[in-house]
Amino acid sequence: MGIVNRAVRNISRRKIRASLVIIALSISLSIMISIPAGLMANQEAANDMANNLSSTITETGESITQALSQIDVTMSSRFAGYGFSPDATPTIIQGGQIPRDGQVLNPSNAPGFGDRYGGFRGGEISGQFGGALQASTPMNQELYSDISNINGVAAMLPSLEASDGSQEQTLEMMGRSFTTQIIDYTIKGIPLTSELLSSYNILPSNIVAGRNLRADETGVVLLSQNNSAFFSAKVGDTITIFDTDFIVVGIYEPSASTDNLILYMNLSDAQTITNNTGYITSLKIFTTSSEVVNTVVEEIRSLHPEVTVITGQERLNQLEYMQSRYNEAIESSQASIAATQATALQEIIVVVAATSLIVLFVMLYTVRERTKEIGTLKAIGFSNRAVMAQFILEGLLLSTIAGIIGVAIASFAAPTLSSLLLPSVQSSLGFTLSATGPIVAATTNPVTLSVELVLATLGGAMLLGVLGTLYPSWRAAKIRPAEAMRYE
Repeated sequence: MGIVNRAVRNISRRKIRASLVIIALSISLSIMISIPAGLMANQEAANDMANNLSSTITETGESITQALSQIDVTMSSRFAGYGFSPDATPTIIQGGQIPRDGQVLNPSNAPGFGDRYGGFRGGEISGQFGGALQASTPMNQELYSDISNINGVAAMLPSLEASDGSQEQTLEMMGRSFTTQIIDYTIKGIPLTSELLSSYNILPSNIVAGRNLRADETGVVLLSQNNSAFFSAKVGDTITIFDTDFIVVGIYEPSASTDNLILYMNLSDAQTITNNTGYITSLKIFTTSSEVVNTVVEEIRSLHPEVTVITGQERLNQLEYMQSRYNEAIESSQASIAATQATALQEIIVVVAATSLIVLFVMLYTVRERTKEIGTLKAIGFSNRAVMAQFILEGLLLSTIAGIIGVAIASFAAPTLSSLLLPSVQSSLGFTLSATGPIVAATTNPVTLSVELVLATLGGAMLLGVLGTLYPSWRAAKIRPAEAMRYE
């Protein structure tokens, strides 16, 4: 205990110097711990995105392969407003709200689409859809009933999707910032007819609580597990959607990550609560076989040039293309991370060298300054080993204190330090994939200090303190008492 007490007293005798040394060492050590922490966060983010991407591509591919005899029909964005009621006075709608029946948008005097639908004259629908966020362009359901008469069409599934969100997020993509709304949930209204329910898989099958929707039901909803958590609701509870109460009859586990936010209800309910009776956002066409798909598609495009028609095979081709792009992005990301690792290694070597040199020069100066004291200790019987142990212990104490302070600094400054010291990982992985294509998504992993990293840093600090003190302590032990007493 005597040697420890002397080490503490020797450090405390020179408070200013000891403080300056500890500050310098703690900054070096905080940098040393922040670099690997940032590197691990980058690696984890890339790995998570790659894993999620692979899973999503697999899930989407399986669902598309199973639906090669189906056709998806949506309104082309170029024809926004096509088919709205011609009977009412045209009205310019502010804020992107789609009106109730009897109103149309008329923001310009551009030529319309002819007299067939009452001379709707141009314009775009954007922003909110009946009070909810909506990316799809709405369609007048009545105008597409003729599709059912095409040879090879077995059934049609009209649906309406609208999303609700209360927060905004900013995403970075290709050097530009985009502000989007964070979606809380998406309602999907489909006709609950016994014919469709019995013949086609139009509802989720993996029910984990309660039951599925039944034919002709209204006023009820089927929630995903995410929806259940968002609404804090279980089977039998009543939830409010767009100021309308619904009873939860079941909860399902999504089969794909893109279904996490979707809740299902009767199409008539969805149209009512979004103030869009008679309008839908998409049509799913079920054909009698995959062999007639191309013929049916040609007929639909001939009858309705205003719509976008996509088949399962086309989506599969798109998926294969996106998969190749994502594989390239993953490779690019891994190459970027490898370059970052090389930079991190160089920086850690510099920091370790700087930390060792700080300890070395401080202890060399300390030995020089305390030459007479060393001579006195040896004169009264201290061995070379005891003198070396005294100085090594002092260096060890300084480094340990600095290591603790460095960890404390890095615990809140690691994200900033790592972002300043490490090059950003350039990657095209800021996407997730849905059945309709890529969706921008922000993916970042927080920079955190693991217990292993903290212990490794403290151990490294102690080791550097010992190594940096070895030569000065050896030099001190070699000083002869007679020479030390004459030193000025």
